[in-house]
Amino acid sequence: MAEARRGSRPQEGRMPQQNGVRGRPRAEQGDVAEDEGSQPGGSGVQQEDDDPAARRHIRHQYRELINNVQQNREDMLSPNNNKLTEALEEANKLFVNVRQAREAALDAQFLVLATDLGKEKASQLHAEGTVFDPVAFAEHLLSFMGLNRLEEGEESDEEGSGGGYLPRDAWHRLGREAEKCFKTSPSFHYMLGSFLPDPPAPRQRVERQRRAPSKEERRIMPTQLKKMEESYQEATEKEVERILAILQSYYDEDPSSPISYFEFVIDPKSFSRTVENIFHVSFLVRDGLAKIELDNYKLPVIAPVLGEQEAGGSGSGRKQCIVAISPQTWKEIIEVFQIQEPLIPAPPMVKE
Repeated sequence: MAEARRGSRPQEGRMPQQNGVRGRPRAEQGDVAEDEGSQPGGSGVQQEDDDPAARRHIRHQYRELINNVQQNREDMLSPNNNKLTEALEEANKLFVNVRQAREAALDAQFLVLATDLGKEKASQLHAEGTVFDPVAFAEHLLSFMGLNRLEEGEESDEEGSGGGYLPRDAWHRLGREAEKCFKTSPSFHYMLGSFLPDPPAPRQRVERQRRAPSKEERRIMPTQLKKMEESYQEATEKEVERILAILQSYYDEDPSSPISYFEFVIDPKSFSRTVENIFHVSFLVRDGLAKIELDNYKLPVIAPVLGEQEAGGSGSGRKQCIVAISPQTWKEIIEVFQIQEPLIPAPPMVKE
């Protein structure tokens, strides 16, 4: 309201354009401008503003407005109407013509009255749920705790005591009831025990005794492993002997023509069979039953070793190497050497 009233005042430095100001000569307007700021209104009051009849009329309107507000106080406080707002708007209109201190004092009197009414009206705007009566709350609390006003306790002689007797467990009863409204926090405990300044004593390590295998386990397990190992060795030895017989048969057909190593071990139909052939041929070379040499084109050739003396030698002149092959290399060898059929046929029990 203060901002609205402040915005309704005439600005300083402007000449009021009422009561015939526009019809005054320039000289008179200049004389009034020299005294600007000396009047209470601060707006260059002119001679027409000092009209006693106009001032009496303004004061009369202010008094009527104040009396009207005081007489209709109950209606002003009712939240169902806007009479207080209408009175403030009417006061703002009257304040435009205020030029003297007497009219300003009446305006201030109305402003104080309207402020009191606004404060009282605002205090009535509350919800029913927010109303709290401490006296009624205390009475209900004492009744719940078991207050007996007919009996006199030791505390009744104290100053300000209302009299009555409270049981010894009254506060305990209240605490148990209030405990239901709060979540119980977990009890504090150390995850690793309490903190001690000294390091914990080392725990003695108890070695677990391994369970001795039973007689049945000792008898079964070695037998199974031995059977598996024997079957694998027998299969490998038989395959090595078969490949040696195939190599000797090819060599006996034409001893003067060397056998290409790649053509001998490569199986164009199976990459896995090729790897197995290379693996088994390596046993022939290791045992001195076959030899691998380079021909005139620096390509490896293979041939069986003839003669019991050379075969049974120490093998000190033999050298070992690792043969690596990939599916891509396998395909390239097949294409370069134009291998169409394998020289080492698959074993009879193996199905491609």
